[in-house]
Amino acid sequence: MIRIVDYGLGNVQAFANMYKRLGFDAARAKSVGDLADASRIILPGVGAFDHAMELLHQSGMRPALEHLVLEKGVPVLGICVGMQILASSSEEGRASGLGWVPGHVRSFHSVPESAQLPMPHMGWNDVVPAAGAPLFAGLGADARFYFLHSYFFDCEERSHVLARASYGFDFGCAVAAGNVYGVQFHPEKSHHYGATLLKNFAELAHAQA
Repeated sequence: MIRIVDYGLGNVQAFANMYKRLGFDAARAKSVGDLADASRIILPGVGAFDHAMELLHQSGMRPALEHLVLEKGVPVLGICVGMQILASSSEEGRASGLGWVPGHVRSFHSVPESAQLPMPHMGWNDVVPAAGAPLFAGLGADARFYFLHSYFFDCEERSHVLARASYGFDFGCAVAAGNVYGVQFHPEKSHHYGATLLKNFAELAHAQA
């Protein structure tokens, strides 16, 4: 069962609807009990970093998520702010992130090449995945996804950058560390490109820990 974490942020129903169309069982998780049968986890999010971490903590699901992801090896996909909270910290706030992917979330304004560009970075943009990235299987060089953000994930290790996009400079727009994945763009708003990526995530090998 693909469980979509419903902690008050992100369009949970959009993911459930897309997976239903793709033929996969998916449902929201609003409590620890809902996570018991999770074979894949979607961690959506919109808005501010600190607010997302606060709501996730208030949901009571964080310890269960850490057990599933870090101890049992269940694949997780963070989306938008759900990706950003995979990092250790963010320039947007003061809260600590989950720290599942070593890195820091930075503002586009902190980079000279993008400081004068309109914020947020919004709309369709080309995405260039790393060679052989299974999350992007079947997506050619013309893959485009929908973005809406003013901050980006700066990985500590280049090997964790799964894909890049450009907004004044090339930035990491997808990350991967073991069974932990994250994408800055919105696959649920990215038509067949997003559907393909979500299907790929559902079919990733689950390396049971």
